[in-house]
Amino acid sequence: MSPIPRRSLLKAAAVAGAAAQFSWALGSRDAQAAPTAGAADTDPVTLDWLEDGGLGAAPGSTVGVPWPMGAFREDQTFALTDADGKAVPVQTWPLAYWPDGSLKWTAHAVSSGNGKLTLTAGTPAAPEKKVSVDHGGGTVTVSTGVITARIGRYGSTLVKSVTRGSTEIARNGRLVLIRQPEIEDGDQGAVKTERFDGAIDKVTVEQEGPVRAVVRIDGKHRKGDRSWLPFSIRLYFYAGADSFRMVHTLTYDGTQEPGKASGDFIRGLGVRFSVPMRDAAYDRHIRIGGEGTGLLREAVQGVTGLRRDPGATVQEAQYEGRKLPDPSTWDQRVTTRLQYIPHWGDYTLSQLSADGFTVRKRTKAGHGWITAGGGRRASGFGYVGGASGGFSFGLRDFWEKFPAQLDIRGAHTDEAEVTLWLWSPEAQPMDLRFYHDGMGQDTYAEQLEGLNITYEDYEPGFGTPYGIARTSELLFWANDSTPAADTLARQVQAVRTLPQLAAPPRQLIKAKVFGPGLYSEPDRSTPAKAKIEDHLDFLFTYYKDQVEMRRWYGFWDYGDIMHTYDAARHVWRYDIGGYAWDNSELSPDLWLWYAYLRSGRADIFRFAEAMTRHTGEVDVYHIGQWAGLGTRHGVQHYADSAKQQRIANTTYRRFYYFLTADERVGDLMAANVDSDETFLVLDPQRKVRTDPYTPDRHALSIGFGTDWSGLVSAWLTEWERKGPKWEKAKARVLSTMEGIAAQPNGFVQGSGLYDLDTGKFAVATEPVVGVSHLSAVFGLNELCAELIYLVDMPKFKDAYLDYCRYFNASKTEQAARYGSNFGSLILFQGHSRLDAYAAVQTGDAKLAKRAWDKFYNSDGYKESAPWKTERLTGPATLVEGSEAAWVSSNDTALYGLAAIENLALLGDKMP
Repeated sequence: MSPIPRRSLLKAAAVAGAAAQFSWALGSRDAQAAPTAGAADTDPVTLDWLEDGGLGAAPGSTVGVPWPMGAFREDQTFALTDADGKAVPVQTWPLAYWPDGSLKWTAHAVSSGNGKLTLTAGTPAAPEKKVSVDHGGGTVTVSTGVITARIGRYGSTLVKSVTRGSTEIARNGRLVLIRQPEIEDGDQGAVKTERFDGAIDKVTVEQEGPVRAVVRIDGKHRKGDRSWLPFSIRLYFYAGADSFRMVHTLTYDGTQEPGKASGDFIRGLGVRFSVPMRDAAYDRHIRIGGEGTGLLREAVQGVTGLRRDPGATVQEAQYEGRKLPDPSTWDQRVTTRLQYIPHWGDYTLSQLSADGFTVRKRTKAGHGWITAGGGRRASGFGYVGGASGGFSFGLRDFWEKFPAQLDIRGAHTDEAEVTLWLWSPEAQPMDLRFYHDGMGQDTYAEQLEGLNITYEDYEPGFGTPYGIARTSELLFWANDSTPAADTLARQVQAVRTLPQLAAPPRQLIKAKVFGPGLYSEPDRSTPAKAKIEDHLDFLFTYYKDQVEMRRWYGFWDYGDIMHTYDAARHVWRYDIGGYAWDNSELSPDLWLWYAYLRSGRADIFRFAEAMTRHTGEVDVYHIGQWAGLGTRHGVQHYADSAKQQRIANTTYRRFYYFLTADERVGDLMAANVDSDETFLVLDPQRKVRTDPYTPDRHALSIGFGTDWSGLVSAWLTEWERKGPKWEKAKARVLSTMEGIAAQPNGFVQGSGLYDLDTGKFAVATEPVVGVSHLSAVFGLNELCAELIYLVDMPKFKDAYLDYCRYFNASKTEQAARYGSNFGSLILFQGHSRLDAYAAVQTGDAKLAKRAWDKFYNSDGYKESAPWKTERLTGPATLVEGSEAAWVSSNDTALYGLAAIENLALLGDKMP
C-alpha cells in the first residue's frame, strides 16, 4: 500500500463523528468520554535493536510504534536521539488510527544508529544526505546521497544502473526465469528449457524521502506472446546508504497436472545484474560467503602461491582486496610471466539442500570446472569487483529456502554477470503436482471416507498451486572499492539477519494494541507463574529445535511447522493427509506473536516472521478462482480441498505489519477487504448438504466464528489504516457486530445470513444453538477484545461475554440458558482464556476460578505431562535429536495462548 496521502489523513478526524449511534470506549474498557492524553501516554519510547550490532551494514530499518488512544493527533511529528542525546534523522508516517482520529501506530525509518534510540514528540532532524526521487523521463531515479539507482518504467530492465559518484557499479538489473516444459520421472536425459525475462507493467513510487524511498515494480515474465508468473518487486533506499534492499514476490500461475509429464515447471528463478569490470585482472576480486561470516577470498588472476613470489606486500594486498603496486615494482620473474597465470572468470555456489553447499570455478565457458570448497550452510552472500569499485549482493534465508545458488560469470571480461538464484537451475525442476492419483475418491461419499482415515479432505482438481506466492528478500551494495574483511563480514551479517528496530513490550502493553490486557511481560514471581513460564519456554524451544532436526526447510516449506506427531515412527506425520503441514491450524501464528509481544525476544520474533512470510504467501491463493482463500493443513500446502477464509486470516498478518511497516504484508491484508465475496465461489458445506444449494449474495451463510473473525479482522485493519476502502470496511465492522448482537442467541446462534451488498446479517426469527469448538480458536477472542475496547456497543459485548461464559459451562447450565446444551465439545483448555476475559469484564470470581480450573484440569497439556524431551538416536531415527511424542501443534497453540492471556488477565487469581 502506498503511503497515505495528506487528503486521506484529514479524513481521519471525521471518524468519531460517523455512525452516531455508537460511542467510543476511549480511555478504558468502560470510559465513554473523548480521550485526554495523560503525561505517561506521551512519554519518550526507547527503541532497541532485536539483535546486537545495531544497523550494521544494512541500508536502514523501519519500526512500528504504538500509542495509547488519544496520545497524539494525526499531525504529530517525532524526533529521535541516540544514547548521547545526538539527533538521529527519522522519517515518520502513520500506520493506523484510533477511532477518535488519534495516532494508533506510527512507522519510523532510520538509516543510522547502532545503539538504543529515544523517540519523542518533536521536530525530526533532517539527514545530511537525503533520499531524493526524480520521476522525469522513462526512468525513476533514486539517490541516497551516496549511490544513485535508475529504475526502468518499461521493458525488461528493472534497474538500469547503480552508480556511486561518477562510477557505474552495476547495470541491467533484471529477472531471469527458466521454464522446463516437460519433466521425466526417470532419467532426465537431454532436457529442453526456455528462458523468460521479467517485463515491467507498472512502476509506482510509494515513498520518496527524506530518509526512506520505496519504488514498486509490477509485471510478469514474458517470452514472445506468453506472459506468466506475476511478480511484485519493491526497492528500498535509505538516506546516506551505499546499499539498497529488494523484496521480491512471485505468484505461481502455471499449470502442472497430476500424472502428466508436461507443464509449467520452473527450472531456475533469479535476479541478475551486470557489473562493469575496469581493473586489471589481478586487481579484480571475488568474495563468496560460506558458513557464518566465512568467505572465499580470491582474485580473478591470483598472484599468491606461485612458484615465483611477487613479494609479501603484493600477496597481502591482493588477499585484502587492495589495489596492487605497479607490476614493475614486483619481482620481475612474476611480472614478465603474468600472461601465463589463469584468469578465473566464473564461480558458482550451489546450495541444493539445507545441509550442504559446494563452490566451483572455471576460467571461462567451454572449459572444465574445478572444486573450490564447500560446507554445510552458506550465507548467501557474494561480491565481484575490483580496486575501483564493486558490487556486493546477498539473498536472505539462503540455505533455509533451498535450492538456492549464486553465480558469477565473466569476471575476466569487461562486464561480469551475477545471478542470485531463488531456485537453483542445478536442482530438480520445481514439481508442484499433486502427490497422489485420488485413489478412487471420485464422489463426496468416498472423499468423506478418505477424510476418516487420513484426515485429508481430497477432491479432484483442488490440490493446485495456481495462485500461491512466495516472497524473498535481497540486499545489494555499491562499493567504491573492494571492502575490507570486517566490512564484508558486516554485509554478510546483514544478509543473514536483517537488522530490526523494535519497540519494547511495555510500550505495546501500555498502548493496548492487539487486545487490551491479553498479554503482560513474563512474570516468575511465584512458583505457579514460574512453572507456566517454563512450560512456554519449553514449547517454543522444542519447536525451534524440531525445525532443525526435522529439516522443515525449503523454498515453499520454510516457516511452517507440522501438525501432529507419529510416535510409532518417531517422526511428525509429514506424509499423512491432514496431519502434515500445519497451515495456521488453531493459530500457532498468534501464539508466537503474543509470545514475542510480551517478551521482546529476538528468536521468537524471527520464528514468527518466517511463519508470517510463509503462511501469508504459500498457504493462501492470491489470484484465480480461490483468491482470498487459504488451504487447510495437509501434505502439500495447497493439497487439501478445504479452501477457507480462516487460513487467509488477516489477524495473523497484522502483527508483522504494524511492528515493521512491511508493505508486502500490507498488500496481503488489503487484498482481504473484499474476501466476503469468496463465499459465492465455494460452498464449504458442499460435501454434506442433502438439498440443492445455490449461493445467494443476499443470503450467504456466514459463521460467527472462523468465518466472521477472518472477515472482520480484514475490515478492522483497513479501517485502522485508512486504506482506500476504509469507509466500507468500517461500515461492515459495525453492521456485522450489530447483526451478531441482534441474533436471538447472539454468538451462540452460530451463523447468520449475510447480504454482500449491504454488509449486514439478517436477524433470525428463531433461536438456534450452533456452537463449534473451532469458532473461537482462529483469533476470535483476540479480535473481540479489540473490538469491545474500540466500539461501545453493549449488546455486542454482552453477546460475546455470554458465549465466553457458557462454552466451558456445564451442559445443564448451557441448557438452562439456551434451551439446549452445546453438544460434544473439546478444546476446553484453549477456551479457558475466554473464561478469563469474561471474568475480568464482569468481575465474576467464579469465572476466574473456572478459567484456571479448565486451564489445569481439562484437556490439552496438564501439569502431569512430561515437560521434557526424550533423546533419539539411530537406528530409531534418521537424524539424531529429541522428541516429545506427547506434543501436538493444536495443543501447543492453544496452551500457549491460554497461558499468556490467563496470566495477563488473572495472574493475581491463580489457585
